[in-house]
Amino acid sequence: MRHVLALSTLYPNAAKPGFGGFVARSMAALAARSDWRVSVIAPIGAPPFAPGRYAELAEAATDGLENGVQVYRPRFTLIPKVGARLNPSMIARSVLPLARRLHAEVPFDLIEAQFFYPDGPAAARIASALGIPLSIKARGGDIHYWGAQGHALRRMREAAEHSAGLLAVSEALRRDMIALGLPGDKIAVHYTGLDRIRFRPMANDEARARIAALGLPANAPLLVSIGALTPGKGQRLAVHALVELPGVHLALVGAGPEENNLRKLVARTGLGDRVHFLGQVAHDILPALLSAADAMVLPSASEGLANAWIEALACGTPLVISDVGGAREVVTRPDAGRLVARDPKAIATAVRELLADPPAPEAVAQSAARFSWEANAAVLAAYYERLVAR
Repeated sequence: MRHVLALSTLYPNAAKPGFGGFVARSMAALAARSDWRVSVIAPIGAPPFAPGRYAELAEAATDGLENGVQVYRPRFTLIPKVGARLNPSMIARSVLPLARRLHAEVPFDLIEAQFFYPDGPAAARIASALGIPLSIKARGGDIHYWGAQGHALRRMREAAEHSAGLLAVSEALRRDMIALGLPGDKIAVHYTGLDRIRFRPMANDEARARIAALGLPANAPLLVSIGALTPGKGQRLAVHALVELPGVHLALVGAGPEENNLRKLVARTGLGDRVHFLGQVAHDILPALLSAADAMVLPSASEGLANAWIEALACGTPLVISDVGGAREVVTRPDAGRLVARDPKAIATAVRELLADPPAPEAVAQSAARFSWEANAAVLAAYYERLVAR
């Protein structure tokens, strides 16, 4: 059995149980196979003296066996706001002694960074020290945000040159990586997975009954937007679009720094009775929430290929999303929804079209038929095997 070490600052922990859940599910699906053993090091950054919100993160730096994957969570020194340049070095310094010990016990065949920055440069240093091949995965924000930062891009390019292979979550992201000067001949596309048992169409009345406790309307048209509450996700645009959609309700799922501004916007526009801030919703509730919705609206400024897109489609819920990242690789037919400009009027027009002529949930779900965590793991295992066989 081969052995891969996954390095990921994007991984669930006790303080942030939903953080990077798609990374954890991908690793669990790979570990469920018989050909790859998986170990995860998910370093947690906190200042030397962890005040406030960092105290909870520091306490979450615990190890354990999770869904068949051994997870280690060492702490590394994080300097808030100004430490981004130092994070790759700080992570490598913290992780390397642990990686050496684990490698001595059960040798690794490969190390993969699950996010391009800061994970990629840190993993490159560890791979070099251990003398094993390196893979780095790009997910979207790491390329679009960190790729615009000169200091990060230089280190990303260096790590990419050192790597045996690179992954992108969509063909569109692969093109963006090449445009940044990353080696295109090393980049393979690796689509996300999907829990097909959990995410599937549910009868609308049953779904509405299951989410009644969330304070959502029983019969009114409902839109749902799933994503961190940040300016880049575009929830502000969805709220403005609601002004032109009388009687339609909007459920915002997620938390983030934009929440206070969004609440002020909702108050100014008089939409307090139609916009619902749900915060972080348990993953078991999401299928019912999506099945109850008439559309999933997420006018992001940038994406790789959002898991929320695929989960919505699998529940039979059409998308109203901006034409970014891998959107055209997902919305491939009218049943899947609409690609729109990041403009409230365009969003409202697309929603009205879907409300006037809603596609059958089963037809919508067909757009997600090719996604599963089993398929994700099979592609990943074959890709890993190619790297270590060189």
